Amino acid sequence: MTKPRVLISDALSPAAVQIFKDRGIDVTFDPSLGKDKDKLAAVIGEYDGLAIRSASKATAKLLEGAPNLKVIGRAGIGVDNVDIPAATAKGIIVMNTPFGNSITTAEHAVALMFALARQLPAADVSTQAGKWEKNRFMGVELEAKTLGLIGAGNIGSIVARKAVGIGMKVVAFDPYLSPERAVQIGVEKVELEDLLRRADFITLHVPMTEQTKNLISAEALAKCKKGVRIINCARGGLVDEQALADAILSGHVAGAAFDVFSVEPAESNPLFGLENVICTPHLGASTNEAQENVALQVAEQMSDYLLTGAITNAVNFPSISAEEAPKLKPFVALGEKLGGFLGQLTEAPIKSIRIQYEGEVANLNVRPITAAAITGVLRPFLPEVNMVNAPMTAKEKGIQVDEVKRHAEGEHESRIYIEVVAEDMPRNAAGTVYQDGKPRIIEIRGIKMDAEFAPHMLYVRNDDKPGFIGNFGSLLGQNKINIATFNLGRNQPGGDAICFVAVDDAISDDVLKAIHAIPHVKRARRLKF
Repeated sequence: MTKPRVLISDALSPAAVQIFKDRGIDVTFDPSLGKDKDKLAAVIGEYDGLAIRSASKATAKLLEGAPNLKVIGRAGIGVDNVDIPAATAKGIIVMNTPFGNSITTAEHAVALMFALARQLPAADVSTQAGKWEKNRFMGVELEAKTLGLIGAGNIGSIVARKAVGIGMKVVAFDPYLSPERAVQIGVEKVELEDLLRRADFITLHVPMTEQTKNLISAEALAKCKKGVRIINCARGGLVDEQALADAILSGHVAGAAFDVFSVEPAESNPLFGLENVICTPHLGASTNEAQENVALQVAEQMSDYLLTGAITNAVNFPSISAEEAPKLKPFVALGEKLGGFLGQLTEAPIKSIRIQYEGEVANLNVRPITAAAITGVLRPFLPEVNMVNAPMTAKEKGIQVDEVKRHAEGEHESRIYIEVVAEDMPRNAAGTVYQDGKPRIIEIRGIKMDAEFAPHMLYVRNDDKPGFIGNFGSLLGQNKINIATFNLGRNQPGGDAICFVAVDDAISDDVLKAIHAIPHVKRARRLKF
């Protein structure tokens, strides 16, 4: 088996390089490539994985020249330098390491809060200049003050824990924060307006989105209590910097501490030069421990994916743990093949896909199976579809996808049933995985059978009448088509019947036409898996 190949095109810890080597992955470490897009483009086609920090730019153009690329690992939380839609369209998993620098970023926010409360940077400059301005630098205590936490995720919850530890009252605004989690981290969950009204200090820990852009606007600042202090170590653009500068100059806001800015590198900014404003150059993740942690994490995550199929911290695909991956693999294959079977039978536009999980499989992480099933259904029409982009593609096409989970009701421990509703008619099939790990189809149009999938197959629907099997077998024999497996099923004697046959070679147009001409044949389709 060929070793997976990974390229590290940015500066990464030597320990990360060693992890790839120890896991049996062929790794190339060349941080100069991150600064030279042409050189990177010239070699990227050779690799299965790309590990980066912030210098390398994984653009759509670069990815077009990377036919073998399966995963991009970003050592850090921000993936602004990766074209996520382009990667998704090509089936490339994009991973980040959202937790490797959480403690470091949280500590930086708390450090800035202390420095802002006591005006430490300005006091340091003044003292080293030979002045002794004790009266000028009158600070405020943090104990018993109210900290307004906007965003109570991983980093925000660490800030909350540290703030509670120094005696602050913490109120948090986060639509995704459950009441139970709020109690667990020691905060009071409130609405944004309540937070603005009550907070002595406000710190932000949310991503930059259309909804959060300029979340702290001139209007929001006007609702804050006089003397509030604002800290931002999350993302530039969450705060309207000009509005904040105006509020500081007016005396309504007592000060601010920013590690991130709307434009970076920040060579100029409305906040620069204002009294009691502290600015640092995006240092939130800049500790030796954080840099080492994210490097090690991205190496482990990429190795796990390339070697076992486990997916951790992907921004464009559901996670699959190392324990889940081997259990899911045969069911993912079953989902794709069942979907592919129905997709190849469907000619009219598809309206919906319903996937029903029964028995043991319903207890698994079914989202990857659903993605595989959608891929199978759509691929006959859209050859570029893949497991990563299939759910998004279905949504764009207006195809409704439903997942249903049920207890086992039949003879099989696990059963997957898929119904594809097209504009002409619905089509359905069911399958399972036996102990040998091979996907099998066990029902078509409500007719039971038991058949393995093969690269070349024939699907024939016919009336259950004498003579069909003889005529069908003779026709294949006359055309030197060898039958590998032959499976039959019917709903009742003399009723509808289905023949599902694996053959050694592809069926020609002439042979397919001849099969259609056999008496009692209603439909015949050649299939590829």
